[in-house]
Amino acid sequence: MNRLDHPILQVLEGYTAAVWAKDVDAFVALYDRDAVIFDMWGTWSYNGIASWRAMAEGWFGSLGADRVIVDFSEAQTMAAADLAVIHAFATYKAVDANGQELRAMDNRLTMTLRQQADGWKIVHQHTSSPVEAGTAQVIFRR
Repeated sequence: MNRLDHPILQVLEGYTAAVWAKDVDAFVALYDRDAVIFDMWGTWSYNGIASWRAMAEGWFGSLGADRVIVDFSEAQTMAAADLAVIHAFATYKAVDANGQELRAMDNRLTMTLRQQADGWKIVHQHTSSPVEAGTAQVIFRR
């Protein structure tokens, strides 16, 4: 399934909107309270919503007047009963108040979701980028 109007893929739309708005509450509302996140930056893993909230507060707060556009591409899902997996490519583009691109990077993203009373919630997220074998440098552009 790859239609963005599907409830599972609407999680990606919620993610994009929350990041653009720098809305910590909307961002963490996408996640289960016991979510485990393997992020690329600085921390081995985030365990539970409190640590993920602290990360989001730091990230959004560090942006000042800048904003981040998140664009998901080639999103694919697999679902069975109350569990689903999304994998996609994500481009994060920082823009200034005039919409001028400041920097951008691509990530690979996998999310595991569980259907709950209030909708699909992310219970596990993993982001990565490949590493150049010869230099051990992370490759941030697809």
